[in-house]
Amino acid sequence: MKRYVALLRGINVSGQKKIKMAELRAHLAELGWQDIQTYVQSGNVIFESDAGDRQVLGSQIEKKILEKYGFDVAVLVKSGEELRYILENNPFIKRGQEDTSRLYVTLLANQPTPEALKKLETIDHSPEEFILDGQTIFFFSPNGYGKAKMSNNFFEQKLKVAATTRNWNTINKLVAMAEN
Repeated sequence: MKRYVALLRGINVSGQKKIKMAELRAHLAELGWQDIQTYVQSGNVIFESDAGDRQVLGSQIEKKILEKYGFDVAVLVKSGEELRYILENNPFIKRGQEDTSRLYVTLLANQPTPEALKKLETIDHSPEEFILDGQTIFFFSPNGYGKAKMSNNFFEQKLKVAATTRNWNTINKLVAMAEN
């Protein structure tokens, strides 16, 4: 069995799309997965599965949530190795000058089109800064995420791709959980 991390987009935010993590773990166990764990209420699930296709796994979670709760939730599934890569290759950390409490990672469901990327590169919301690496956006928001202009919704709208964002501490914790 391989370990995966599922990142649910937009649950338990401002009273919207409420899902209790204990219930979610029980529902996902119905899929035959093992060692299901959750981290905080914002929709981070670590689990083991024999399936090898991350998109199929994400689709199974989306269908289960629709069946049990009656609403749609975008789900991105990453392997522990993919999250380890993100942890080890954050360009802001490598520069050594950014406050890690102001670092975020936006994970994209698909690769953006070249046209969307060109448009995004023309936008400047300094002092906010982002660096795209494949389907990962490393984001630095010196004034905090709550005041960020380049939010998850911003990236989704500009890139026309579903996305979900986590702070740097959450990424660290998810990697640790995925590797245990």
